Amino acid sequence: MCGISGYLDRSARAGEAQLTATARAMSDALSHRGPDDEGVWADASAGIALAFRRLSIRDLSPAGHQPMVSHSGRFIISYNGEIYSHAEIAKDLVASGVTFRGHSDTEIMLESFAAVGVRPTLDRLIGMFAIALWDRQERTLMLIRDRVGIKPLYWGQFGELFLWGSELKALRAHPGCTPKIDRDAVAAYLRHAYVPAPYTIYRGIHKLPPGCMLTLRPGAAPEIEPYWSARSVASKGVRDRFDFSDAEATDRLEALLRDAVCRRLVADVPLGAFLSGGIDSSAVVALMQVQSNRPIQTFTIGFNAQGFDEAQHAKAVAAHLGTDHTELYVEPDHARAIIPRLPDMYDEPFGDSSQLPTFLISEMTRRHVTVALSGDGGDEVFAGYNRYTAGPRIWDWIKRIPRPLRLAGATGIRALPPEMWNRLLRLAPRDIRDRISGHQVHKGADALAARSDTEFYRVIASQWNDPDRLVPGGHEPRGILWDETVRADVPDFAERMELLDLVTYLPDDILAKVDRASMAVSLEVRVPLLDHRVIDFAFRLPARFKQRDDRSKWLLRQVLYRHVPQALVERPKMGFGVPVGAWLRGPLREWAEDLLDARQMGEGGLIDPKPVRRLWATHLAGSDNLEHPLWTVLMLEAWRRRWAGSVAHD
Repeated sequence: MCGISGYLDRSARAGEAQLTATARAMSDALSHRGPDDEGVWADASAGIALAFRRLSIRDLSPAGHQPMVSHSGRFIISYNGEIYSHAEIAKDLVASGVTFRGHSDTEIMLESFAAVGVRPTLDRLIGMFAIALWDRQERTLMLIRDRVGIKPLYWGQFGELFLWGSELKALRAHPGCTPKIDRDAVAAYLRHAYVPAPYTIYRGIHKLPPGCMLTLRPGAAPEIEPYWSARSVASKGVRDRFDFSDAEATDRLEALLRDAVCRRLVADVPLGAFLSGGIDSSAVVALMQVQSNRPIQTFTIGFNAQGFDEAQHAKAVAAHLGTDHTELYVEPDHARAIIPRLPDMYDEPFGDSSQLPTFLISEMTRRHVTVALSGDGGDEVFAGYNRYTAGPRIWDWIKRIPRPLRLAGATGIRALPPEMWNRLLRLAPRDIRDRISGHQVHKGADALAARSDTEFYRVIASQWNDPDRLVPGGHEPRGILWDETVRADVPDFAERMELLDLVTYLPDDILAKVDRASMAVSLEVRVPLLDHRVIDFAFRLPARFKQRDDRSKWLLRQVLYRHVPQALVERPKMGFGVPVGAWLRGPLREWAEDLLDARQMGEGGLIDPKPVRRLWATHLAGSDNLEHPLWTVLMLEAWRRRWAGSVAHD
């Protein structure tokens, strides 16, 4: 795994020495992503420089050095990722007369670009990647991101200067990068707890969407086009369902997953896996162990807090499979030590509190191995989230009520503030008041007023449902979560939620979290459940293979049960959370009080402090657990204090 960066200055005024020095400064900002090697390639006549930081995984020799020039001298590549189909591609190239200096996947991919073309090569790539490719003959730059967004890629344009990099800090290292804070992006962040692609926290800098290629030709504006689309895959799956028996479907999926895992076991450095003891990570580890002649190294994070600890479950699965298992129990002091690093680690506001255990498990794992496999993506691909089951049922009930009545009911509910609802709920039976809070009642009112299932999904997936009123001058941009035409491609509501999560929440939250946390400690994480062939397969499955007998991920469970006893993994879904709500009332309270100071928030100008302070007071009172919207604001304020002074407000 590596870090890439570079720039193209169309004025071409800088000499090669200046180009190289500036590109190296950009690359140095990514040294954590690649501590083993670095390189810069520059062409002063074109005004371009490509930079690279290397974490050596395969072909540890100098033959894997980047930026790499093709045999013909026409193409130069700087690339971050892993290509798991490189052997098949190399075999075909050798048969056509191509020779190789080494055996790196970089060289194989580069020579395929040169021999058969970029698009035909992309169709054959199985893997994760962010690529910068310069065509010296056409003086054209291509930026390419993998199908589901496992690897990040940012780009920005300031006049005649075009920049790119694996992280925002690389772009900021260029003296010509002069971004402004985008208030619209701040509003979007408050809804999602991440800034959704293609936006970033800065106006003028963008995320390249997954499955897309950006082409920059001489004298032209950047052109972005998809070479792969999850929406198209889902739509085709709806029209071309599999007709399998249960046994046949299980056999097919196991064969596909075995191959996806096997391809990701190739490395010239030590390799292990994250293991939570849940369905996804247990399936990945089981298929790793069955294909290994020695115990796989597995790693788990635990918590001394009821409702959050999965370590004992992971330990039981590890014992059954015979892995070499290591675990770490997390305390509030661990969180306090990490929190100051988060604004630098993520570069823009990022409000998923599971960033804390993700970093800790990455840090622990890196002490033992350089590569780890994870079970990320299983929920989105095989319908694991509770909302895929509960959401359609609730919406089916809501939509039967005439909308005027629903609007009247929602207005009546909102007439009482959440604090008043909390007082009323104290009179309710214990099982109700333990499950429902005043803020949940208000969120239910928003769901009740929804015009469509699309809006209903947006409400239940939001941290702040009306973010524009929190951000002075902010107007939230509207993306695919507002696109009612998606229903025509994927009519089933549960399956549509899977698709929407796959193209938004997965790349912008889950995968971004894992990438930054793991790369901060120079650990490569591979995600076999997000092999695009697995995604293609899953979208062609009838619903009965995903949800059955009140169990999610039904078919994936059947594969797992062939290797792990059902009793070891059958339990309510827990997720990879941390007890942030309790910590904010206790060991993290002083830190949070400082960040949520009304005067400083007001002077910072990004968010109205009044509703935040009300939420904070309610949380401290203990009647509501409001950790998620509060953590979103805390991470915004932590980022603002670290970075906002170095950029202008829009």
